Amino acid sequence: MNTKLIRPVTAEFVATALFVYVGAGSVVMNAVSANTLGPLAVAFAHGIALAILVSMTMGISGGHVNPAVTVSLLAAGKVDRRTAGAYIVAQLAGAALGALLVKLTFPLQAGIVTNLGTPAMSAHVGSFLQGTAIEAVFTFLLVSAVFGTAVSADAPKIGGFGIGLAVFVGAVVAGPLTGAALNPARAFGPALVAGEWHSQAAYWIGPLVGGLAAAVLWSRVLLPKTT
Repeated sequence: MNTKLIRPVTAEFVATALFVYVGAGSVVMNAVSANTLGPLAVAFAHGIALAILVSMTMGISGGHVNPAVTVSLLAAGKVDRRTAGAYIVAQLAGAALGALLVKLTFPLQAGIVTNLGTPAMSAHVGSFLQGTAIEAVFTFLLVSAVFGTAVSADAPKIGGFGIGLAVFVGAVVAGPLTGAALNPARAFGPALVAGEWHSQAAYWIGPLVGGLAAAVLWSRVLLPKTT
């Protein structure tokens, strides 16, 4: 690996591991509490954790913490192919580590019941296509927040706050329907460790399609020409 990539790739690995550990861990702990924490607490855990982690790593790696974000920035010409590939590998490996830590450190039975926090489609979701579309729409919002608050030259200096809020909103609205992964790594890590792959494709197709749609809009229309 190019020595210049060691710091940013390490940052993506660690940040994604921590994000999955906190996010999936919040789902497991909600089960431990017999759902007294509730979906709002789970949404807060995901949103606040991501805001912290993006702010923490933004100056090192750009704070992607999500393969859909990386692919979107690649499509917009904001990151090169080698860097994007290295980031995605690091994100997926970090997600697996985060899920493994959930398995090793959280109550066993709750981990089994929740499949270690693996996102799942609700019975209220009528089809695979509907679930995929929900993931796509909210990932469009998330990636738009990345472009509008971090990439754009006009972006306000708020670190990862806006990005974390986008995940929080997605988790509140879509969490009861799809789990609101909005991030292939968030779905992949727990699924790998728990061995639960149901509807996994939706958590890849939806975020990638939504993220790429946002990348096209922002790179062609909304970003200032100097960005």
